[in-house]
Amino acid sequence: MENVEVLQSALITCRHGFSTRTGGVSEGIFSSLNLGANRGDPIGNVLENWRRFGAAVGFDGTRFVHGHQSHGTTVRTACREDMHSIAEPTPWPEADGYVTDQPDVPLVVFTADCTPLLMQDPAAGVIAAVHCGWRSAVADIEGAAVKAMESLGARPGNIRAAIGPGIRRCCFQTGPEVPAAIDALLGGDSRGLYEPDEGAPGKFRTDLPGTVHRRLLQLGLREENIDELGICTMCGPDRFWSHRAMGPERGSQANVIVL
Repeated sequence: MENVEVLQSALITCRHGFSTRTGGVSEGIFSSLNLGANRGDPIGNVLENWRRFGAAVGFDGTRFVHGHQSHGTTVRTACREDMHSIAEPTPWPEADGYVTDQPDVPLVVFTADCTPLLMQDPAAGVIAAVHCGWRSAVADIEGAAVKAMESLGARPGNIRAAIGPGIRRCCFQTGPEVPAAIDALLGGDSRGLYEPDEGAPGKFRTDLPGTVHRRLLQLGLREENIDELGICTMCGPDRFWSHRAMGPERGSQANVIVL
């Protein structure tokens, strides 16, 4: 067996997965399961990694929905015609999230410290994959994604959400602009989401996954339907790609959900 490590949430009942670095064929700084095609890794390795990741999750890793992520709030409704290979130039304009109600249309977002968010309304048959970098998170991509799911028949009270591996409070040091933006997003309901960094005056330790979680509650999701995997990518560079730990010479995780 190829030993691809895929993390999943017990709340999500359809096929889905958060990738790690384990089980691929890439070498050197991309060792071993790099799923990003724009990092400098030979494309043959990336294609084989996608074959393995797809097999581990249970979907065809040769074609799926993905595009250029810009840390914005654009969430696009995807269909079968939007699927393409990781080796092909993306036809999508910028987007940081996707929703669909069509079966066998895998939705993919890439991360290497940003928070990945996968959502499902099992009753409506609607799913979403969302890239929550801090800029997109505080600009309310969560709200845009829930609204896009509602346009396909989902109801916030039925939506299940899995918040995957990303940089956490222990490693996410920010300036004051990030806590200020969190305050603005949450209308002041931000207690416990950041604190001064005692070793660095003017800096804060900030909880990005917790911010996403808190915003989902405000949007009408139920606490029991939100699952935080609780894993910090920067704390585990042997297991995860981390931009803050590694810089630009690194691979990428992929996060996928498919009906």
